[in-house]
Amino acid sequence: YAPWCPACQQIELTWESFAKESEHLAITVGKVDVTQEPGLSGRFFVTTLPTIYHANDGVFRRYRGSRTLEDLQGYVLERKWEAVEPVAGWKSPSSIMMHGMAGLFYLSGWIRQIHSYLTGTLGIHVWISYAIFILATLLIGLFLGL
Repeated sequence: YAPWCPACQQIELTWESFAKESEHLAITVGKVDVTQEPGLSGRFFVTTLPTIYHANDGVFRRYRGSRTLEDLQGYVLERKWEAVEPVAGWKSPSSIMMHGMAGLFYLSGWIRQIHSYLTGTLGIHVWISYAIFILATLLIGLFLGL
């Protein structure tokens, strides 16, 4: 979820009720803010918000059903998750590919922080900051090419 997301805000009370019932369902319910954990959003390939995953014994399934409390509980109690095809191996959050994707998300956040530091703290003009990143990209490419 993300705090600014209207769909996430709409499901929030339902999700909290589902989390309170988690002990009776013998499950653990969590919530991750993708603005604070960009690596996880990359690792789970989150393209829409909110995104719900069911994980059991290292197998991940994306929940695409109704977002009512009854349907969420039924998904677990009636074991409806067994009929859902697991996330493909290469797209699985535990795959090497998705670990790399998480790294790219962390890198983008790091670049954004550097840009903010250059423009906000040091007062460098935005276009000069862009030029620094272009130059750094070229130099890294040349270095790696050698």
